[in-house]
Amino acid sequence: MEYKFNKDGEKLSVEVVGRVDTTTAPQLEEGILGELESVKNLVLDFTNLEYISSAGLRLLLLLQKKMNASDGVFEIHNVNEFVMEVFEMTGFKDILTIK
Repeated sequence: MEYKFNKDGEKLSVEVVGRVDTTTAPQLEEGILGELESVKNLVLDFTNLEYISSAGLRLLLLLQKKMNASDGVFEIHNVNEFVMEVFEMTGFKDILTIK
């Protein structure tokens, strides 16, 4: 997995490439949380995300809770068919903002 940050004022966009699983989710979590302090708008770009496991879903819940607590906005963009199927089966489609 690779990720790239683009921070513009209070907006943080994170492009995630590859797989978010038990091995890579902690690395992504540490990277995002390290940048989240002054962020009011967090966008994860999943254009090149191939796979997400339960560890990745846990991270998404954590990010949603943190952004809600700071009255921020959390969105996930460009979700492929496979990842959307995971979101639908787990109910995450109903609790996350997916564009």
